[in-house]
Amino acid sequence: MTPALIACSHGTSSPAGRAAISAVVDRVREMLPAIDVAEAFVDVQQPEIDTVVQRMPVGAPAIVVPLLLSTGFHTRVDIARAVAAARGPALAAPALGPHPLLAELLVKRLTEAGLGEGDAVVLAAAGSSDPAASVDVTAMAQLLAARLRRPVAVGFAAGAGVRIADAVSAVRAAGAPRVVTASYVLAPGFFADLIARAGAELHTEPLAPHDTVAEIVVERFRAALRSLSTPVAGVVRGR
Repeated sequence: MTPALIACSHGTSSPAGRAAISAVVDRVREMLPAIDVAEAFVDVQQPEIDTVVQRMPVGAPAIVVPLLLSTGFHTRVDIARAVAAARGPALAAPALGPHPLLAELLVKRLTEAGLGEGDAVVLAAAGSSDPAASVDVTAMAQLLAARLRRPVAVGFAAGAGVRIADAVSAVRAAGAPRVVTASYVLAPGFFADLIARAGAELHTEPLAPHDTVAEIVVERFRAALRSLSTPVAGVVRGR
């Protein structure tokens, strides 16, 4: 039996944010026409990830792909809990980032925003209390810096780490004539609004619903499918 793909995002009260995530999921359905693709959320929206996993028929396999950019509480707790309680073979794929394709998409967004030769760049992420999220965001900043061939600072809207506004102020104080924040969030909403107000001269649009996001979801699903087909450490066989 072919596993279902459960695309699990954070959830948002923003209509534009909801539309952006739904567009990604719809594009995944187009790219995987033979796969049952369901939406789930860890907060704000319904249905919750636990509910969607429990709705799966007994014995039916499932792969949860986080529509989240970094490892964090939601991947390590919410999604992991749901997968552990699955009634059939199930596993969770890694978060979407860090990923070279996301670096390329960020470069595209920066170009669209008007990034100049001497501009400083701050990768602006939502943030998390989980240290693993900071590690992932730092790795993403390094991928982006390699493509831009310039340093990329990191700032967070919440959780641990330097706040975005402070990161913007720091690179400006270091002599940058202009600062651009690269919005490392998937969709419009609360965190995207915070990034836009963080004090940079320019900021980029969120990453979704660009096709690149859907391509990474499909890649994560296919990689997890290979693992699910061959029993390996980390595969949960369900209760």
